[in-house]
Amino acid sequence: MTSDNANVKKGKILVISAPSGAGKTTLTKEIIAGFPDIIFSTSATTRTQRANERNGKDYFFISEEEFARKIESDEFAEWERFYDHYYGTYRKQLEETINGGKHILLEIDVKGALKIKTNYPESILIFIDPPSIDALITRLRNRKTESEEEFRKRIERAKMELSLKDKFDYLVVNDNLDLALKELKVIISKVTK
Repeated sequence: MTSDNANVKKGKILVISAPSGAGKTTLTKEIIAGFPDIIFSTSATTRTQRANERNGKDYFFISEEEFARKIESDEFAEWERFYDHYYGTYRKQLEETINGGKHILLEIDVKGALKIKTNYPESILIFIDPPSIDALITRLRNRKTESEEEFRKRIERAKMELSLKDKFDYLVVNDNLDLALKELKVIISKVTK
């Protein structure tokens, strides 16, 4: 007796990572819109839901206690504490998607991406690189979304993340959004054939 999935070709795990301000969210949304056969992985987080976000679509918003229980029961393929909040990728969603023959796209931080690569060596990691650290600083300043202390933390973290970009399978420099998107689409098309 064979399982229903015995003849299904496994889907790919695609991971997009970048420092804050490099444009990964904008590029990820464009990829999801342009590749309807790719499933977006919705992460769990303990941070507060913002007014424009929908639970279950943007994130699964859960308490720290629930997150801790899920860590204990090994429900995350990767998880990370990031600026006083926890973020994680549900193992079940990831594995059910790829075992069902569909591709899944994760938009996660750099350390989380490297954990995915360790746990799923066949995953494809794509790093979105800002044109320079100065350009990144300017983008973050122009967002005006955090305090000076949070801003400094983001810059320090960005420097650490940039130092790990050589561990990724692909590097896309986002100096021009249209060109970066075009390059990203070529990569995604190639690796999901």
